[in-house]
Amino acid sequence: MNGKIALSLKNIHKSFGDKKVHQGVSFDLYEGEILGLFGGSGTGKSVILRSIIGLETPDLGEIIFEDQNLVNLTERQLFKVRTQISYVFQNGALFDSLTLEENLAYPLRAHTQLNEVQIHSKVNEMLELIDMKGSNELLPSELSGGMQKRAGFARAIMLQPQIILFDEPTAGLDPVNTARLLNNILAFKKRGMTGIFVTHDIPAAFEICDRIAILDQGKISLVMSTDEMKKSNDPLVKSFTTGAHIQ
Repeated sequence: MNGKIALSLKNIHKSFGDKKVHQGVSFDLYEGEILGLFGGSGTGKSVILRSIIGLETPDLGEIIFEDQNLVNLTERQLFKVRTQISYVFQNGALFDSLTLEENLAYPLRAHTQLNEVQIHSKVNEMLELIDMKGSNELLPSELSGGMQKRAGFARAIMLQPQIILFDEPTAGLDPVNTARLLNNILAFKKRGMTGIFVTHDIPAAFEICDRIAILDQGKISLVMSTDEMKKSNDPLVKSFTTGAHIQ
């Protein structure tokens, strides 16, 4: 794939006690693409995302973003990075005691100089984009699982970050809510969104991703375009595309 590299992982190693999770993970993410990340349970897909934003620290290797190695940054330096690289948590990770408006406004209040009128306007604009207009005063407990995930996605993109990290975004959703969430993601992809899409949901990945990387035995075994993967007869690829791989 040609284009400017947005993020680069180089020779990432990570162990938890005696368990070696990553043993030399390397890949590049290009601007304007969504890269799918497949792997069986326990292969450390989410650990890669958490390492990128500093919630985990690799034992060895580099994560290069904007000419700096994120692995070496202090918590204070990571604060700025987390406005540029945003994480969409699997459960939406909304603040239970805050209304939907307060949840979406949170990053704007924390990281911008916008006044309350501007913040309210941006929240309303985002709610319309995710098909949740008028839901401002609802609490997370009053939202369906699908609405919570869409709201979590909306909050993650409020600051217009350069990269979005998706951690199993469609897990636990029925087909209707999956389609709604994917449509929301695709709408932002058309605007040039860059992201990493960790999932077991092969149809969703084929709909969203430009390329797909497979994490196997501690390394990225292969990376190919979505179209190539659909046609591939590689046994490892087919173990995912046919659903035979242990999830």
